[in-house]
Amino acid sequence: MPMHADRPAGRAGAAQAARALPVHERIEAAANALRALSRVSVRGRIAGLTGLMVEVDGIAKLLAVGDRLVATARDGRRVPLEVVGFRDGRAQAMALGDLAGLGPGLWAERVNAPGLAVTDAWLGRMIDPLGHPIDGLGPLPRGQATRPVRASPPSATARARLGPRLPLGVRVLDLFAACRQGQRLGLFAGSGVGKSTLMASLARKAQCDVAVIALVGERGREVREFVEDDLGPQGLARSVVVVATSDAPPLMRREAAYAAMAVAEHFRDQGKRVLLMMDSVTRFCLALREIGLSAGEPPATRGYPPSVFAELPKLLERAGPGIEGTGGSITGLFTVLVEGDDHDEPVADAVRGILDGHVVLDRRIGERGRYPAVDVLRSLSRAANGILSEREKTLVARARRLLSIHADMEDMVRLGAWKPGADPEVDEAVRRAPAIEAVLAQDKGEADAPEAAFAKLAAALDGDV
Repeated sequence: MPMHADRPAGRAGAAQAARALPVHERIEAAANALRALSRVSVRGRIAGLTGLMVEVDGIAKLLAVGDRLVATARDGRRVPLEVVGFRDGRAQAMALGDLAGLGPGLWAERVNAPGLAVTDAWLGRMIDPLGHPIDGLGPLPRGQATRPVRASPPSATARARLGPRLPLGVRVLDLFAACRQGQRLGLFAGSGVGKSTLMASLARKAQCDVAVIALVGERGREVREFVEDDLGPQGLARSVVVVATSDAPPLMRREAAYAAMAVAEHFRDQGKRVLLMMDSVTRFCLALREIGLSAGEPPATRGYPPSVFAELPKLLERAGPGIEGTGGSITGLFTVLVEGDDHDEPVADAVRGILDGHVVLDRRIGERGRYPAVDVLRSLSRAANGILSEREKTLVARARRLLSIHADMEDMVRLGAWKPGADPEVDEAVRRAPAIEAVLAQDKGEADAPEAAFAKLAAALDGDV
């Protein structure tokens, strides 16, 4: 009895002593007590696996779409999962790793959704979409703050306007698709037309502070070739490369795009000029299609479920200028792999409607030996008029007109049906087109400022030929 009688008195004395402490010490003591509490574990059991989908039973009411789980495989390996839907009272999740070793009855525990603790020390590194290093150069330093990989774009009314010209160092783009800081351009091309080489050239030559490169669904064999041969030490030194190869699960391929955007936002918020290059948006959409169809979404446009076209603007709108007064911007270059050179397929059509311009790479131009194989007649920068001088606009318009006339007459010239003197404008187009094409051709290691590019174009238009 005495022991039981002393207990309330002891508690009352402790409470009275706690009340005597200063407020800041009482708050610190309460925080320490909360940290000492054991973490509540939310665990369910795997009820079944179908294709890419893992069904988790018992905790559906405690989960939401986007929550992360970790399942323990039979060999002890931890497999991260993400909740993508619910059906018949069970949570449907997809794995960010290999499903081998998972089976019914195994535990799946809810964990906090990880973010990326980005820091400037990530420059020059290659990472996977979860922020793990894959370049063999040791662990990645962690920044002080963790940034979520999914975020909303800046408010449309608080966002800064597009900045001044961003010299890209590639003549054909600086001339016919002039880019401003914070602009978003689409690079539309079939396979094997040189878009990866063009991207690497931009990473080396563009006048930006930081380049962030996302390789989404890239062939594993080509990653080192791109980084070591095309990008090179000079380009890599100011770049962060996020890689998810074609054999990665669809969630990892999707996450690569979000992770690259989060890294770019970190540097943008520091007031830096960021060039974000993503290869490719098409493979990002293919990953979304796999996820949507596995979750039971109905296929709509050419097999793409509706969620694909809902996610596209959420991703692409995050690129662009930052908040007014911060000075930072994300200039985006997003490649679109057009199937069978069909530029009106659903993904290409949707991306073209969101971005601020498009650059078209044409296989026939590449077959003629002119690289970059940009079709200037089908390429457009919607923001170019705001940065080009009147003289530059005149030069570009005149060059476009001559190239267009030459393209219309090319077959007749080749067949010998054209006779000089019949039309002075056609005569000029036939004379000037080869000189203009020579200006547009550029070696991989060659760089030109916009002023030098326009001087060469003027010489091709007005010089002796």
